[in-house]
Amino acid sequence: MVMRTPNDIAPGGQPLELLFERADLPRFDLPAELVANYGGALGFQSPRLFANFVASLDGIVALPGDLESGQIISGRNPADRFVMGLLRACADAVLIGAGNFRKASGHFWYPDRIYPAAAAFFAQARERLGLAPEPQFVLLTASGDIDTTEPAIASALIITTRMGEAKLRARAPESTRIVVLAPDRVHAPDVLDFLRAEGMPRVLTEGGPSLLAELIAEHVLDELFVTSAPTLFGRYSDDHRKSLVDGLDVAGARGELLSARRHGSHLFLRYALAT
Repeated sequence: MVMRTPNDIAPGGQPLELLFERADLPRFDLPAELVANYGGALGFQSPRLFANFVASLDGIVALPGDLESGQIISGRNPADRFVMGLLRACADAVLIGAGNFRKASGHFWYPDRIYPAAAAFFAQARERLGLAPEPQFVLLTASGDIDTTEPAIASALIITTRMGEAKLRARAPESTRIVVLAPDRVHAPDVLDFLRAEGMPRVLTEGGPSLLAELIAEHVLDELFVTSAPTLFGRYSDDHRKSLVDGLDVAGARGELLSARRHGSHLFLRYALAT
């Protein structure tokens, strides 16, 4: 394998520019090439649940239809994809809801799949952190109404209800692990307790907005990464466009800014949430 240099993997030819960062944040022993292109170090306490989203200037994170919303909202920005890969590289597991899964046909939630140019450095990072070669893909579905022929299902951990289990057992590959933690609902705190007991303390969630709302309402989300994209979409009645937190009242939950980075007209913000 040919080893790439920092310039080879720089998003759009330029690293992220650090604007602000709190001085006491944890710092992992990451490859220098990742640190250089992120504009500084990255690290997490353990256990930790952290989320990553891209939002338009008017707060839209999910669009109606079958297409994956993040790519449209971000304009397939390479820095956004690099940060997604870096966060996946630091996670024991990547957790998503069924709605996002249905829009991401053919995708694997691995670091190299979203930003292939840095694949070798992502692999180095996971080795240094003592992690498995790939993060565990965890899918939450209460109904079990998902396409079990999607390739990511073969290595997935699916957490569901008794009803969902009944639908999935006959259709999912034998390699798929199906877990029921409660008969009638998928409860976020139970999911996190289970993952931590399974040796997965650092969990990244990539959505969607309904799942994020539950995680915030249940006071289990520790950190939120938001890419602010320079796009506008607007809203109108019954348009089914969703904002960052959708479906629940989270009562003015507050975040503390931990870092801010810039790449062109995109801003990369990191917040700690009071849990």
